[in-house]
Amino acid sequence: MRLTVLGCAGSFPGPDSAASGYLVQADDADGRTWTVLLDLGNGALTALQRFGDPTRLDAIGLSHLHADHMADLVVLNVLRRYHPDGPCDPVPVHGPTGTAERLAQMAGKDPATSTDGQFDVVEWREGAPVAVGPLTLVPVAVEHPVPAFGVRVSGPSDTDPARTVTLAYTGDTDDCAGLDTLASGVDLLLAEAAFLEGRDDAVRGVHLTGRRAGEAAARGEVGQLVLTHIPAWNDPAVTLAEAAAAYDGPIALATPGAVHAL
Repeated sequence: MRLTVLGCAGSFPGPDSAASGYLVQADDADGRTWTVLLDLGNGALTALQRFGDPTRLDAIGLSHLHADHMADLVVLNVLRRYHPDGPCDPVPVHGPTGTAERLAQMAGKDPATSTDGQFDVVEWREGAPVAVGPLTLVPVAVEHPVPAFGVRVSGPSDTDPARTVTLAYTGDTDDCAGLDTLASGVDLLLAEAAFLEGRDDAVRGVHLTGRRAGEAAARGEVGQLVLTHIPAWNDPAVTLAEAAAAYDGPIALATPGAVHAL
């Protein structure tokens, strides 16, 4: 299993990165590559065309319905619907309650952006596994101002296909019980860290700081921590230092195009 970062900017596209978007891929026993797209925020379709194939997605998982995590689905629909080789087959889109309505709202009344026929929307059910080829996705409710989920993804190791590995993506969340469920024992924790200690302390129930992400990684005894969703106005080095003060395992900053093999 491998994780490719498409976009990692927090809350809005930054000068060096699109908003949130991640590819998770694994090969089955026959050598077929299965691809799950987790979120597709503003600008992330550009990177999806560079690092993946927008016409060959097996499933899409949405952590929540803020634009920086799903806005580019509307234009992904255009690419898939009007492709010169013909329309793509519908792809399952798993998301919170209201996903279909949110997509329709963003598409507006322009028939060219109607998502009918390209997306089969399925609502997440807390803790209910979703099988996508050799991958298993488990949604976990987390704390954010709108309904939000993190996702645990398990599948064959990229280096040893006989071994099962797990990554967890937090989506957007503050510290909560769901975060600990996500992080418990995973090989890689992809954790948002949009807030800073000492600046955003009064705002709770929205985002993690680097320290809170590091503490979750330490409690969960994760194999490695990748920090993401850092806004352009934050210094990533500060976020990294906050996390390192709480977690002594391997830590990396998410960067566009980076591939993390598990």
